[in-house]
Amino acid sequence: MTVITRFAPSPTGYLHVGGARTALYSWLHARQSNGQFVLRIEDTDRERSSQESVDAILDGMTWLGLDYDKGPYYQTQRFDRYAELIQLLLEQGKAYRCYCTREEVESLRAEQMARKEKPRYDGRCRHRTEQTEGLESVVRFRNPDDGVVVFDDLVRGTISVQNQELDDLIIARSDGTPTYNFTVVVDDMDMGITHVIRGDDHINNTPRQMNILRALGAELPQYAHVPMILGSDGARLSKRHGAVSVLQYREDGYLPDALLNYLVRLGWSHGDQEVFSTQEMIALFDLKDINRAASTFNTEKLLWLNHHYLMNDDPVSVAGHLKWHFDQRGINIEVGPALVDLVRIQRERCKTLVEMTEMSLFLYQDFDAYDEKAVKKHFKAKCLPVLQYLLEQFNTVSLWNADNLHQIVIDTAQAMDKKIGEIAQPIRVAVAGKAVSPPIDITLELLGKDRTLQRIERAIRTVEERNVEIS
Repeated sequence: MTVITRFAPSPTGYLHVGGARTALYSWLHARQSNGQFVLRIEDTDRERSSQESVDAILDGMTWLGLDYDKGPYYQTQRFDRYAELIQLLLEQGKAYRCYCTREEVESLRAEQMARKEKPRYDGRCRHRTEQTEGLESVVRFRNPDDGVVVFDDLVRGTISVQNQELDDLIIARSDGTPTYNFTVVVDDMDMGITHVIRGDDHINNTPRQMNILRALGAELPQYAHVPMILGSDGARLSKRHGAVSVLQYREDGYLPDALLNYLVRLGWSHGDQEVFSTQEMIALFDLKDINRAASTFNTEKLLWLNHHYLMNDDPVSVAGHLKWHFDQRGINIEVGPALVDLVRIQRERCKTLVEMTEMSLFLYQDFDAYDEKAVKKHFKAKCLPVLQYLLEQFNTVSLWNADNLHQIVIDTAQAMDKKIGEIAQPIRVAVAGKAVSPPIDITLELLGKDRTLQRIERAIRTVEERNVEIS
């Protein structure tokens, strides 16, 4: 048997963290089993679905690297198939038309709740044979009257539900459009889904869907219901806890590998191991190792992982993601150092790609103003001869590299009887506009001779214009 899993988001919003984790678990199970991973867009809610949300889901999956073998399939393109099977169930007596008005159903539920009964449709149209002119009907699935639905959930263990607890589900609305629980069943059947991995908020749907699958003569998939993700306050993770969508983490400067690593550990574990490569995830992941308890999202831990990946991932790969951030800012990377070199010198002090971008802008474009605190501390009168002397020395350099520049800084400190910091910090503020940068020799090499000289000249004018007394 070929393992076939699926991820079936509804395009009524963006791809959120919970959905991404479900997609990851489904993807890992398929990859580990040399099976297939299907992407299905459940877009039957026409009023709330949008192309913007579809694009965000597809972009999010691409950014995370969760490639799919089949799809994306769209449910709105399969209405004829749903209608065909609804008609089949009607003809076989496994479904029936219900003419109850919304007011009747609401009144029935109110009466049941008043009697402290579980609200459910009582099947009053089950045996109705005549059609009522002028009244629209919905189609209900004729759920078995007795017996029990039992399934071995791969996460939660054995679950059983009495059929008497289940009412006759609406599978087609009065306008003929199919409902969620029916389209899911048909799609899982037609696409040969062997393992349904989804959030545990769907557990109540599973017995109903299993009964419909049996009525259609389909093989039943195995189910794995994954616990929800909580925010730091113990409430279900939502917009107020941070990122609205997975792509917001890209905006915030996280690497996809870091987010995937964090998500796989958010409810699953393999001993005490915290960091997993994609290949390790595929090799070690097991649905039976998913925790039954809900997990709490911890942004600090995600940030720690992101820094780990910035430090240890292939710089070429990191540079590819960094380029996106420069592109978003409209920065021409051709006028500065290669991004792969930038990654190597900046990653130790940066936790996100946003930080890396912001700390590196001075290497690609001139800055408008100096950091005022840095100016007050390092542009005092005594720095003027330092800058003037360095300008002369740098002008004479023919081979502009870190080794030569480093030697000039050392020689300048000795010649002027100053500490290295008294030389390096004024020049750092001069070329970077702030008191923080990579090692000064590397910074100057990456900046280039022309820009370095221009910025030192500007710094000298700035010190002079501040009318600082030269001691």
